Parts: sequence; C-alpha cells; structure tokens
Amino acid sequence: MRAEVKVHLIGICGTGMGSLAGLLKAAGHDVRGSDEHVYPPMSTQLAEQKIPVFEGFAAANLDWGPDAVVVGNVCRKDHVEVLAAQAPGPGHPIPLESFPSLFGKLFLTDKRVDGAGPRPAESVAGGHGDPARVPDSKKSIVVAGTHGKTTTSSLLAQVLADAGRDPSFLIGGVPLNFRQSWRLGAGAEFVVEGDEYDTAFFDKESKFLHYRPQIALLTSVEFDHADIFRDEEAVQAAFRKFVALLPEDGLLVACAASPGAMEVARGARCQVITYGRPGSGADWTFEVIARALGGRATLAIARRGERVVTVETNLPGIYNYENLIGVIAVASGLGVELPAIARGVRRFLGVRRRQEVRGVARGVTVVDDFAHHPTAIRETILALKGRFGPGKLIAAFEPRSATSRRNVFQTEFADALSVADEVVLAPLYAPQKVPEADRLDVERLAADLRREDVPARLIPTVEATVAHLAERASPGDTVLVMSSGDYGGLHDRLLDALGDPVMPARAEHKIRIGNLLDRVGIAHPVLEQFWPSYLVIPGADAGAPLVGCVAIEVVGEVALLRMLAVAPERRGEGLGYVLVEAATERSRALGVRHLYLVTDGAQGYFGEKLGFAAVDRKEVAPPIAATAEYALARSKNATWMRKEL
Repeated sequence: MRAEVKVHLIGICGTGMGSLAGLLKAAGHDVRGSDEHVYPPMSTQLAEQKIPVFEGFAAANLDWGPDAVVVGNVCRKDHVEVLAAQAPGPGHPIPLESFPSLFGKLFLTDKRVDGAGPRPAESVAGGHGDPARVPDSKKSIVVAGTHGKTTTSSLLAQVLADAGRDPSFLIGGVPLNFRQSWRLGAGAEFVVEGDEYDTAFFDKESKFLHYRPQIALLTSVEFDHADIFRDEEAVQAAFRKFVALLPEDGLLVACAASPGAMEVARGARCQVITYGRPGSGADWTFEVIARALGGRATLAIARRGERVVTVETNLPGIYNYENLIGVIAVASGLGVELPAIARGVRRFLGVRRRQEVRGVARGVTVVDDFAHHPTAIRETILALKGRFGPGKLIAAFEPRSATSRRNVFQTEFADALSVADEVVLAPLYAPQKVPEADRLDVERLAADLRREDVPARLIPTVEATVAHLAERASPGDTVLVMSSGDYGGLHDRLLDALGDPVMPARAEHKIRIGNLLDRVGIAHPVLEQFWPSYLVIPGADAGAPLVGCVAIEVVGEVALLRMLAVAPERRGEGLGYVLVEAATERSRALGVRHLYLVTDGAQGYFGEKLGFAAVDRKEVAPPIAATAEYALARSKNATWMRKEL
C-alpha cells in the first residue's frame, strides 16, 4: 500500500464523516472535505486535526486530485461534487466510495470466503484500481441490532481499552470514557457499531455488510427504518446477510430475549453463544444482587448456570444489563480475564445522548435520550423511573426519525409512553417529507394516552413546552427528553428556565472555568487536562461568566473533590452546597466509595452541612495521596476530610 491515500469526504462535518476523517488522518492519509454547514464543534475538531475543509460544495473542491470521493447516504447522484468526480478529464473519473466501503477496505481484515456474502468492488487506489490496504488490518468486532448497539459497542471498547488491549473503534455516538466517537489503537481488535441503514445512492444494501465481521454481537432485531424496509421480514433478511458474513471460525453472540435475533442467529455457520436475563436458558445470564444509592447495580454473572464473576454498573435497566452480559461474553471469548472485564465495566461512564443527565435545576433532573422506537422508549422510561428521585417521570417525545413520523407504530407508541407519569408531545418534524396518509397522528396519540389516565398533550412550540414543563416539574422529578434530533434545544432551555442548573462541563465552558477560578484566586495548572471532570453552574445566557464550578478527580473507588468556586456576587445563596451535593451524587453514580476534600478553615461547614469527617493526613487513601492536590495542601490549617458514599 502507498503510505498515503488522498480522500475527499462530501459532508465532512457530519458526525459519521467527521469520525471517518479523523480515523483516516490518524492512519496517515491525506484527508480533505467539504460541507455547507461548517461550525463548531465539528469544525473545531477538524481544525485541531489539521484537516482542510472547503466551505460550500463546488466542482473545484476536487481540483486537489483525490484518489477517492466518499459519498454519504444523504447525498444524491446529482450532487455537484458527485458529478465533478464522474466528469471526463485527467485523473477522472474519480472512484466514488461510501463511508462503510472505504472504512472496511482500509481498516478491517477480510476473512470471507467466496459465496459468503457481498464483496464490494475494491476501488480505492494506490493508483486507481489497485486496492489500498492497511498492513496491520484489524479484527472486526461488529455490534449490530435494532436497539442498544451504541451503548453496547461503547462498553465493549471501554472494557478492551481498560484491559490494555488498545482497541480501535468507530461508534455512532460519543463514549464518555473517550470523548470522541473514533479511535485508532495499536491493538488487534476494531470495535464497530454496525448500522442496518442503507449505504449510498449507488449502494442500497445495509452499511454493516461492508464491515467484514469476525465476531458479531447481535442485540435485537425488530422492524425499524420504515423508509427503507417494507416490513420485519425485510429487516431480518438484511441481518441474515450480515450473519452470513461471519467465517466458520468466527463467533456470533446473540440476545436470547429478542425473537428476531434468535431467528437470524439460526443461519450462522459459526459458533453461536447466547446471553439473557435469568430464566432465559441463555449461555450467559445475570442476576441483580444489590442496588446502591446513585443507581448503581451489582450483577452476578453466570456461564451455563455457574456463577463466574460479579460486576458493578451504573447502566440503568434490564435491557442494558442484558447487553452488558453480551459484552462480557465477547470479551471473555477474546481472552480477557473476568476480573479485568469487571473492572472495565465498573469504570464505564456511558454515552452522550443515551440516558445522559444534561443537568439538575431546582431539584429536577433533565435527561437526554436518543430513543425513537417504541421498544426503546418503553425500556428507557422503565429504566429511569425513580432513578434520580422519588417524583414523577415526565416524558417529552419528538417524532423526528423516519420511522417515528409514520403511523406504522401508532398504537405501539401509546403503549410505550403509557408507562410515564406524564407525557408531552412535539409536532411531527418536517411532516412534508412523509405522505399524509402515512403520518403519525400526534393528536390521536395524546388522546389515546389520556384514555389510559396518563396526562398527555401536544404542545406546538418549544417555547410553550419549556413553560409547561417548568410549571409542572417539581423537586425530585425527572424530565426525559427523547428525540433523534435536538428537540429545538429543549434540554438547555428548560434547565435555564428552572434556574441555576448544575451540569457537566462542555468544551465551551473550559475558558470560563479558568476565568472563574482566576476571579476567586484558585490556581488551575491542569485545567486543560481535567476540565471534563468539572460540574458547572452556567450564567444567565450562553456567553455569560460561570456562576460556579467544582471538579471531581476519580481514581478507582475513591475521588477528590476540588476547585470548588462560586462567583463572589452570588455567595451566600447556598450554591456551594448545591455544587457539593451534585458532585457527591455524581461520585456515587461513578462508583466512588470514599469522597475526599481538603479545606483551609471550612471544616465545620463541610462536617455539619455535608456529612464529611476530618481524617488524619496519613489516613488519606494512597491514590488520593498521589495527586497534585495532596502535595500542595501542606498548610498547617489544611484539613483533610472524607465522606463515605
């Protein structure tokens, strides 16, 4: 292979394309791309990786002579850059590639034999027509299924990384342990989230057919993507093609709770291992043996009926526990020792937009989730009821995906949402893209829920939705926002309306954290490294200074609370207490057993108000004693304190 392949990506600022661009750049290729919407955070990420971006689409964007042009599945055949690539001339036509096909060819080992499944044309060149190859192509481990694949693939990547396997991954979400959706490691394994959606205008087969699986984890198979699949049988046919790609010496790990997954698994020519809940008869099963404050659960894991390990997790809900067992089965099959798997599971932080707490304001927890299929909606609501407080769960649902805007699940949506305490519905997103006769009737959905004694209403604007939720939500309540999009920014707008929310820091808060710490006289030499560990209270608007912040430095089962700061003009309002309480709850959720802090004169406040107890400096846990904070806290008045969680 040439040391470098020149690749142009149309729509490079999309989440998937941006991830592929990062992978290609990390592998040493010359990557450029174009997009009409170039703005943060993706524009910032691409700039940091020194990937040039053409703003706007034009034929001249290909004048630099790429070896291949990557076309996304939203790109049509009459796109100006598609036409330019196919036009005659020197160095033309330039091969068109889909995201999945290029990714598979450049990064994944192909062990398929003739007749085992579709083999896309090898067109990426070291010179057109000569397949480009990565010398150390990776073992492809594909996580596929209608539900749960993003969280499951993220957890598998975390377990392998924590075990020192240095895996690569490409995932359709952002694992919080890594803070980006891709990684190119030196290890043998490549974890891929396998999507059944179609590939490109010139390739209507499912994306996962390009991923050359040697191991597959199949979470579920149900009807979805009504815009491309006519019925459940068509969905199963796509998954059967995927399973047929597994070599005879491969491995399929399938969820016993999914009839569709088990039906598809029957066609595998490799070993099949099943996983599931107690009593499922699966090879790998679990039993919940303990629950702790903060929502963490301890699971006893059994293999063929024999208990082999216990694991602790912050993931909510039976469906997450099931897929966790699937990850254990795959990792064990790869030779990772069970104690190492348990450690990796324990340290898993979750995924953005999957049961993600966006903030807490006035005692109300606002959670973001990508759920847009009836099964996912029902399971997510059940998993989160009572998790963040004793109050009611209010579900806000925006029908936005191609399937959720159609009436194919009219009755099923009512059944799924009926397990919430209250429901707020948004109008269909872009209804003109769905034939009128096929559209979900949102008014009817609300009426069906009310007939089940579930307060429900369709609210036409985000502004009115914010006002309604701010009035209805009380301390101890959870507002669960479900959409495959952003619901018009409902999460942040609701938190702002409730007032003084505590939320995980984002990249845009980094400079403002430093500014606040400067104002109160706290040095912050490692802010660049630790800003993701902060909780913040933002200002009144997007550009305003922060009101408060606190950091949590987690080291295994202990953590250090540090950098507690409140803007001088807001002191005396109890915001320090709010921040420490939020940090304590966050620590519990992360599995921390003991939370430490060091104070110079405020030990009475932390002891009486917040339950911390003074400890001798020599009693501080070794991981905390190894921190920079410990080394700096040598004042005679410095008091170390600890709280058992």
